[in-house]
Amino acid sequence: MLDIKFIRENKDIVAAGAKKKRIQIDLDKLITLDDKRRELQNKIDEKRAEQNAASSAIAAAKDPAEKQTIVARMQEVKETLRLEEESLQEILKEWRILMVQVPNVPDVSVPEGDSDADNKEVRQWSPASGFGGEKPQFDFEPKSHTELLLMHDMADYERGAKVAGFRGYFLKNDGARMVWALERFVQDRFADKGFVPMIVPSLVRRESFVGTGYLPQSEEDLYKTQDGEYLAGTAEVATMGYLQDEILEKKDLPLKFFSFSPCFRREAGSHGKDTKGIFRIHEFVKYEQVVLCEAKHEESIRLHEEITENAERLLQELELPYHVVINCGADLGLGQVKKYDIETWMPSEKKYRETHSSSYFHDFQTRRLNIRYRDEGTLRYVHSLNNTALATPRILTQIVENNQRADGSISIPEALRNYMGKDEIRQNR
Repeated sequence: MLDIKFIRENKDIVAAGAKKKRIQIDLDKLITLDDKRRELQNKIDEKRAEQNAASSAIAAAKDPAEKQTIVARMQEVKETLRLEEESLQEILKEWRILMVQVPNVPDVSVPEGDSDADNKEVRQWSPASGFGGEKPQFDFEPKSHTELLLMHDMADYERGAKVAGFRGYFLKNDGARMVWALERFVQDRFADKGFVPMIVPSLVRRESFVGTGYLPQSEEDLYKTQDGEYLAGTAEVATMGYLQDEILEKKDLPLKFFSFSPCFRREAGSHGKDTKGIFRIHEFVKYEQVVLCEAKHEESIRLHEEITENAERLLQELELPYHVVINCGADLGLGQVKKYDIETWMPSEKKYRETHSSSYFHDFQTRRLNIRYRDEGTLRYVHSLNNTALATPRILTQIVENNQRADGSISIPEALRNYMGKDEIRQNR
């Protein structure tokens, strides 16, 4: 959420940012409501001050008639105050609804665009030649991950659908072993990076979703319980809620969390997309980098590059070709100032597909969640950032496809061999 003072003083900048994100918001209506809110609040404050002064006057008055006159006048003030407070609550309801719809202002480096097709490539990496490397080539027609996982009895989609419904799946044998290997791999790689490891709730109250910006805009993509909680699609939501309404110390910043949780997404807007295999599913597991830092743009930029590099190094160790794109305005969320997507090569589709997202928000989330820090006697809202460390089982799709051989066997990336206890996957083995 943006500061209303910033919105009022920088209306043109906020409007331009909303236009860049392709988000419609009536800022004139918001400012008009804010004028009414401030006017009513001033009147209410004046009447409360008048009541306080009257209480002192009544106590000091010697003449009973004088006391009665003051009391009668205060009865009128009390009734007027009641009506004004009711009006203020009605205005505040509408004001708050509009306030949580105002998008954050994107960075100047964010390109214009109408969809993810307009995202701009920043860099490309491949195992054969490093940065700037060419996309991998096969001297045979590569199979899809769907075929490969079935061929090696690593997954069962039919029984997954029978048990869990559409997009349900079972991972088994080397499919399950590889997910466990990946989890140990990513845990080990973050053990010495200064991140606090956490297992966080998946079942989260609404406040944390509003605070992180997932509600009210993305409600259709969330599973909701009969008790009013929601199932999170990322560990970011609970991790940000962890410090809600707390005051931190500047000396403790940045705070870095390496958070794990099961995740759930309805994929409501993805009907007909990736209906086979395990690339787009309703239930998965995610390790997330979440960072809170000082309220400095330069610090957010520095840490944004750092957490992006952390994710890239994981892909490099897994020997997976990828590229990094900067997301265009229309492909940014409500609160994101800037976002990178890391997309890993899918040989069967001959294109890159997203495996990681890396974003920073300035104080958009922390203002909603009321997370502040002391800076030489002044309370400031911290800045927040997040980035996927690893999401499974999606990453299996790129691992098996990029490491397949002409005979159908799969080479296990060297970084996972100690965890798997072997260096390849073959049928009947």
